Amino acid sequence: MSRFLLRSCLATALATSAVSVSAETTAQALPETMQMLQQAIETTTFEGNGQVPVLARYLATRLESAGFAATDIQIIPVGETAALVVHYRGNGYAKPILLSGHMDVVAAHRADWVRDPFKLIQQNGYLYGRGTADMKTSLVTLVETLMRLKREGFVPSHELILVASGDEETEMATTRELAKRYHDAAFLLNGDSGGGTYGADGKPVVYEIQAAEKAYADFQLTVTSPGGHSSKPTPDNAIYTLASALKQIQGYAFPVQTNSITLASLQTLGAHTPGPLGQAMQQFSAHPDDAQAAAAISADPAYVGQLRTTCVATMLSAGHALNALPQRATANINCRIFPGDSIASVQQTLAKVINDAKVSISVQPPTPVESPASPIPTNVMAAVTETLHQRFPGLEVVPGMDAGASDSMYFRNAGVPSYGVNPMFAKPNDSFAHGLNEKLRSSEVEGALDFWYGVLTRLAK
Repeated sequence: MSRFLLRSCLATALATSAVSVSAETTAQALPETMQMLQQAIETTTFEGNGQVPVLARYLATRLESAGFAATDIQIIPVGETAALVVHYRGNGYAKPILLSGHMDVVAAHRADWVRDPFKLIQQNGYLYGRGTADMKTSLVTLVETLMRLKREGFVPSHELILVASGDEETEMATTRELAKRYHDAAFLLNGDSGGGTYGADGKPVVYEIQAAEKAYADFQLTVTSPGGHSSKPTPDNAIYTLASALKQIQGYAFPVQTNSITLASLQTLGAHTPGPLGQAMQQFSAHPDDAQAAAAISADPAYVGQLRTTCVATMLSAGHALNALPQRATANINCRIFPGDSIASVQQTLAKVINDAKVSISVQPPTPVESPASPIPTNVMAAVTETLHQRFPGLEVVPGMDAGASDSMYFRNAGVPSYGVNPMFAKPNDSFAHGLNEKLRSSEVEGALDFWYGVLTRLAK
């Protein structure tokens, strides 16, 4: 053996020894994680509050305390919000792996909640607070895992780059900036999509790696009329015209659509879902033209988005005075568009359904992005499956399509294969993300720490 090779072997042995001596356990990482999560939940990072940079600086400080160089951490201001980028340097043998998440949340009003939405409250086996499910727990456990790996001296073959956006729930300006800067990567792992499903009995049913997502588009309906004094009503009333248009949209269902990803996930879910819903899923996955099965699935809010493009009214604005006829009425129609449908075709369908020339339809900014599905490579599937089987032996792992939109769409559009790997499990309709009293099972924090540690070490070793 040459002296050079001997020195290399000794260095490797010493490094391995150092890692094993300083290796942490999930239990050891948990207190620090919960402290970070509490700080993250209490930082009110909803739109217009200017607190995303505050959270970014806090996370940067924690990362530096674990050994990250200040030069490897960057906060990118974008308006009142910001993005956070963290480089975990590797040995340079392979392209970087991007790790995606977002720091912002949807606004929440204390008066509407049972508990304070911006306090982390543990009760009845759940963690309550805005961001527990979407997605501060996933982000914090990812940050904690990077800190843990840094303290252990782990050197990845792929550089790991955390790209945390600051306005995923609104304009996605930080996401667009990140996708411009970081598009030369092997692939992206997004902790904000995909994830595991528990059945009604609380047992794990399936885990989906998000390989595709629906496009997101907002359309504004606008109606104008001459107005006038409210004591002299006329047939030409902008509010009534708009209301009629909205009723037409309410009564319309886009055609049923499928792809290999949705059929595979419905087949697996159906095998583990009791009752008529599970039967409908299995019947539909075998016979996509079964209208009765499609109707049964569509009746469940958790799965309606898996079958078709959906459009729904989300905001209204009309009139200018209590005692005047309205001169203008507008409504926002939010559409989640099935892969393969174009933005233009959906706009045309809405116009046809409304069938009223008085109603104008315009696409709202930001410009919608259509992104292709990402074929899942064997190494990603294997890393996720092997990691999950340590927690839930034999659990089925399948590709899935998210009905909602995520940061992944901009990276897919930039040519980066992107995979949603939310580390947590939940029952359908049990997290209340974006809604009142958002919550997450307390046990999912430990599960998320184990997940990120297992997946990252398997993919980047």
